[in-house]
Amino acid sequence: TTSAVFLFQMGWGDLGAFGEPSKETPNLDQMAAEGMLFLDFYTANPLCSPSRAALLTGRLPVRNGFYTTNGHARNAYTPQDIVGGIPDSELLLPELLKKAGYVNKIIGKWHLGHRPQFHPLKHGFDEWFGSPNCHFGPYDNRERPNIPMYRDWEMIGRYYEDFKIDLKTGEANLTQLYLQEALDFISKQQASQKPFFLYWAIDATHAPVYASKQFLGTSQRGLYGDAVREIDDSVGKILNHLRQLGISENTFVFFTSDNGAALISAPKQGGSNGPFLCGKQTTFEGGMREPAIAWWPGHIPAGGVSRQLGNVMDLFSTSLSLAGLQPPSDRQIDGIDLLPVILQGKLIDRPIFYYRGNELMAVRAGLYKAHYWTWSNSWEEHSKGIDFCPGQSVSGVTTHTQEEHTYLPLLFHLGRDPGEKFPLSFASEEYQRAVERISGLVQQHKATLVPGQPQLNVCDQAVMNWSPPGCEKLGKCLKAPEPDPKKCSWPH
Repeated sequence: TTSAVFLFQMGWGDLGAFGEPSKETPNLDQMAAEGMLFLDFYTANPLCSPSRAALLTGRLPVRNGFYTTNGHARNAYTPQDIVGGIPDSELLLPELLKKAGYVNKIIGKWHLGHRPQFHPLKHGFDEWFGSPNCHFGPYDNRERPNIPMYRDWEMIGRYYEDFKIDLKTGEANLTQLYLQEALDFISKQQASQKPFFLYWAIDATHAPVYASKQFLGTSQRGLYGDAVREIDDSVGKILNHLRQLGISENTFVFFTSDNGAALISAPKQGGSNGPFLCGKQTTFEGGMREPAIAWWPGHIPAGGVSRQLGNVMDLFSTSLSLAGLQPPSDRQIDGIDLLPVILQGKLIDRPIFYYRGNELMAVRAGLYKAHYWTWSNSWEEHSKGIDFCPGQSVSGVTTHTQEEHTYLPLLFHLGRDPGEKFPLSFASEEYQRAVERISGLVQQHKATLVPGQPQLNVCDQAVMNWSPPGCEKLGKCLKAPEPDPKKCSWPH
C-alpha cells in the first residue's frame, strides 16, 4: 500500500462537508463522501512547525524538542533565524518507511529547521520540491534574505525573485507547480512499481494568501476562498490521477491541517473554525480541532463518519501499520494506529493533550475537556490589534493573562457546548466525575513525560537563508552577518 498525506493550514469550518455555507470544496466533499470523515480530529499543537514535527515523528512536540522554554506556555516555530531543527535522534516516518522499500517525497513546506543538518533528505525523504520556511517577504536580501525554494539537495531560486507572489493581487502559480510535482511523482512510482509516501504540504492558505490567475476572484469568500478552491481542485486532480493509473485501491490518502484557521488575518485572509472558539495559536477547539478525511477506495466504506478522537500523530502509526512495520519500541510514541477505526468502525479510548509550548494547557477525554491553563494572548499584544479570538470573548475563558486552573480546572462538555462557552458548575456531580477521570490521565501522562531538548530557544541572524546549498551555481549566495546568538522572543 502506498500512502499520501495532504497537510494544509485550514480551519475545521472551511470545507462544505463540515458545513461551510458557500460549498466551494466539491472535490474534498466528494472525497469525504467516498471515504471517512473524522469530526474529532486534532493537531498536536496550535502552530505549524511543532505540528509537522509531531506528524512525522508520532510524538508530542514537548518530546521531540519542537517547543521553547524561553517563556511559559509560548508558541514557537522555525522562522529564518532559528538555530534549532529536527534532532538526529528523532526517527521520522520516511526513514522508517524506507525499510519497507518506500520512495518518499515532500512537496511544499518543510518547517523543521533550514540549516543543512536539518534538510529533509537527511531525514528519510528521497525527493523534495518546496521550501524550508513559509513564503513571507519580500525581503531586501541585506537585513534578511528572501526564502529559498529547493529541488532535492539544492536551492533553485527564491520566493518573490524567481517564484513570484504578487502581494497586491494575491496571484502566484505555486499551487499549480506543487500539483504537477505530485502528479509526476505518482506516475513515476507507479511505472517503477515502487510503494511511495507523498507528503503534500502546500501553504497557499497561509497568509499572505495566494492563488493562480484562473482561481482569482472566483470565490464568495475572497482571496482565501480562491486559495481553498484551488487546493480543492488540486486534490480532485490527484485523486483522479490515482484512479486513472489504477492504483487508487492501493493508496491510502489522508487530508488534514496543521492548526486551526488563523483568525489574526481574518476576515480578509482568515479561514473558518466553524462553531469552535478562537483559532490558531490557542488551545481552544478552534486552534487545534482540524478537518480530516481518510480515503482508500475498496477498503474504507463510503460515507463513513467517525467519532474517534484522532491526532496528526496517528498518521505516523497508521502509515507504519499500512507498510507492515512496527513503531520504534525504544521511545514513547503518542500516535495510535487508526486502521481498526477506519476499516472496522472501532472506537479506541484515548485522551487528547493540548500543549502550548512547555505547558499542558488542556486535556480531552470522551466528550469532556478540562482546561488547566487559559490564555489567548497578552494584553500588550491584544492592544496592538493582535487578536486570536476576534468577535469571540468568553468571560473568564478567553483570558489575556495566563490563568492557572490546576486545582479547579474549567470543564466543558463538547457535545452540548462545542464552542466552550458554558463551563460546568464546580459543584455538580458531573463535574467531579469527569475531572476525577481526567486528573488520573494527567498524572499518568506527567509521570512518564521526559521532555526533549528544546530546539526553539535560540535565534541568530547569521543562520538565516543567506547561502543555501546550490546558491553558487545560481549566483544567489549572500553574505551572512557575524554570528550573534540570542534568546528568541516568543510573545504568544
